[in-house]
Amino acid sequence: MFHYTDGGLKNVWLQNGFEVRKTPYGKGVAIHDVDGLTKAICLALTNKSSSLTGVEFRYVRSGGMLLSQAGLASMMGVDVQTVARWEKHGRLPKWADKLIRVLFIAHVDGDQAISSVMARISAVERLIHQNILVREVRNKGWRSDLVDVDKAIS
Repeated sequence: MFHYTDGGLKNVWLQNGFEVRKTPYGKGVAIHDVDGLTKAICLALTNKSSSLTGVEFRYVRSGGMLLSQAGLASMMGVDVQTVARWEKHGRLPKWADKLIRVLFIAHVDGDQAISSVMARISAVERLIHQNILVREVRNKGWRSDLVDVDKAIS
């Protein structure tokens, strides 16, 4: 058995699906199918009868839904500091606990409306770190491209 503590989780144990390997720095653990493991943990968390802790809420948000605090805050209609406070102190309102469970399950089940909203929020967050480069193409009008902020524009 391996005590899996990714993301601050304290109550997850792996029965199999991992290998202990020797590395130049000591023993290391290689997890098979990390994405599948994350999904299984998030499903277990969303199906548990008690309220989510702040750590569990963060794990579902970041690992299961791949959303930033700002992205989830936007979906829930609250500010980023509220989500950060829930995750840090573990005091979630019942509606937030229920909503993240519904959003995750809909996302996993392939609900197109939920998936498209989540994809759009991720795209908008990426735009924050990009510049829009616009150029005129002769006889074709204006064209635009997104360029990462760290790439020089010449």
